[in-house]
Amino acid sequence: MNQFLKKCRVVLLLILSFSSCKQTEVIALTSPDGSKKIVFLDDENQNSLTFSVYYDNKEVIQTSVLELLSEELHFSGNVTVEKIEYTTENATWNSKFSELSTIPNHYNQTKIYLQQGEAKLNIIARAFDEGIAFAYEVPEQMGLEEIGLSENIHYNFSEDYPVWSTPKREKGVLTAQGEYRKIPITELQEGAERPLLIEISDSVKIALAEARLVDYGRLSFNKGSSSKYSIVSSLDGKTGEQKQDTITGAVIAESKIEGAKVHKKLPFQSPWRVVMMGSSYGQLLENNYIIQNLNPPSEIEDETWITPGKVLRESTLTTQGGLAAIDFVASHNMQYVHFDAGWYGNEMDTASDATTVTLDPKRSKGPFDIEAICKYAKEKGVKVMLYVNRRALEKQLDEILPLFKEWGVSGIKFGFVRVGDQDATTWMHEAIKKAAEFEMVVDVHDEYRPTGFSRTYPNLLTQEGIRGDEETVPNEHTLITMFTRMLAGAADNTVCYYNTRVYKMGSHASQLAKTVCIFSPLQFLYWYDKAPSAPIKDDGLWGDTKTIGNEPELEFFNNVPTTWDETKVLQAEIGQIGVIARRKGNNWFVGGINGNTTRQIEIDFSFLESGATYNAKVYTDDEMVKTRTQVKIEAIEVSNDSKLHLDLKSNNGFVMHITKL
Repeated sequence: MNQFLKKCRVVLLLILSFSSCKQTEVIALTSPDGSKKIVFLDDENQNSLTFSVYYDNKEVIQTSVLELLSEELHFSGNVTVEKIEYTTENATWNSKFSELSTIPNHYNQTKIYLQQGEAKLNIIARAFDEGIAFAYEVPEQMGLEEIGLSENIHYNFSEDYPVWSTPKREKGVLTAQGEYRKIPITELQEGAERPLLIEISDSVKIALAEARLVDYGRLSFNKGSSSKYSIVSSLDGKTGEQKQDTITGAVIAESKIEGAKVHKKLPFQSPWRVVMMGSSYGQLLENNYIIQNLNPPSEIEDETWITPGKVLRESTLTTQGGLAAIDFVASHNMQYVHFDAGWYGNEMDTASDATTVTLDPKRSKGPFDIEAICKYAKEKGVKVMLYVNRRALEKQLDEILPLFKEWGVSGIKFGFVRVGDQDATTWMHEAIKKAAEFEMVVDVHDEYRPTGFSRTYPNLLTQEGIRGDEETVPNEHTLITMFTRMLAGAADNTVCYYNTRVYKMGSHASQLAKTVCIFSPLQFLYWYDKAPSAPIKDDGLWGDTKTIGNEPELEFFNNVPTTWDETKVLQAEIGQIGVIARRKGNNWFVGGINGNTTRQIEIDFSFLESGATYNAKVYTDDEMVKTRTQVKIEAIEVSNDSKLHLDLKSNNGFVMHITKL
């Protein structure tokens, strides 16, 4: 359970009265360190809810407009302020499932009680040292029980800044798992995912993001029309009849464009609209805990059953394969064996039944005794996860949760989930809550991206929403992912190692580095590979399946944790080079991934404890090493005043395991 280590609250209530004809006063809110600021109602037009955002006294977002549309409540007319409340929060909280074990939560807050025409509306804003966030609250009024609502936020900029955008949202296109492009604001297209990274200057980077999306329509971005350089955010409308691509799993459906996007009972608060701000890509990533801070503390009183760790997928779907995978996991400091699609029939068939073991004959000839497998896993101290497609989840969740508990299953991977509209969002988070009741950890796959819900329900250990190793992504793309998608939180990259696609993506050392560079409390390793004593799988469904070997560098996979006490970004050039150091206890792990250019880098060990001496095992790519993976291992002694120079070839990488002597 989360514990607040320190807490200081100062409350100042300021009541200002305005007549409907009196000009509204400009309201400013500044972060505790004075570097971030949001200003409300700073425009001469008194009929709009306006705001602007500053970083070190530079206006990074010009006067912009929050626009709300509803048939039941008319958010139009003169804006007047009835009351303003200011509060300050200065606290920390602990997590066993994050990139930091002690997370600061320090902000100044204002709550502005407004009236826009006849409609009452409250704006809640928080200014953190890490960025700015605001939400709106619609209170009870006019005897209304429920309203329909659409939201548009018109962000205005002074220049055609570069943004890092996902693909245009179209039928059958996977945007959250899509390729990123660096384009100017004026070329942005519908459906750009959050966080949306914007390069204001060499020393100012911002990202437009969303937090605490639990029962609302998803937010996305498009090119705006409110100024020459404008971005508009809007909500996903209700999705119509849905079909699913049987190859990619992409949900193909039309989203309602006109009319209300969400329907809510009064009173309600929107999700948080966030402007992450930093001086570099690395600082944005180090401070991404702002997203979790905008979510409530854990609702799970006893979190001891929630186990992060490393996962091996067993793809033969046989009892023999399951027992072999358990033996491998138990002997390699891994925690889970996962059984993927096909164990309960053809996942793309609506007749598939996840309350039965009914093997898809295209994937396995069997036999597959899940209860015997779970019993053996328990004896070996290993946990079992099962994959379930959204079809079975949506119709059978309440049946399979107690059944899986009875079998001895500890987690579920949700597959091909619906995302976007309010109904899909609400169902997803209710499903995660229900899973917690049966002590099930969850990995949500495909298009779902996090907005911090894992703080409130930490059994949601990870999710996809990433273009990972299944897509054979080159190092260059991973280096974009590290400083865009990873701003939102954990991502299940499904790390490959022996599959031949590794040579198209980068190198074996850069694959090792992904376990440090791509944070995920559930880290899937050897995605297309099998345990040595498992049956041969030659049906071609999983591509180029290889047997896991005994190369010396596998000790790094054995030793690397999946959650951290401390994180430091040592080098960050998006698409080019990324080096991240993370600490667990007294051990440090460093991962480095290089892009297309050969380079020499310098590792500065000043992050280590002063006065201490450490042993560093350094793992690098070396064609002279006579193993099939060609990874060299060297041991060196370092301290916090040491520096190490490494020559990295294009698309190579390195890792280090640093232990205190």
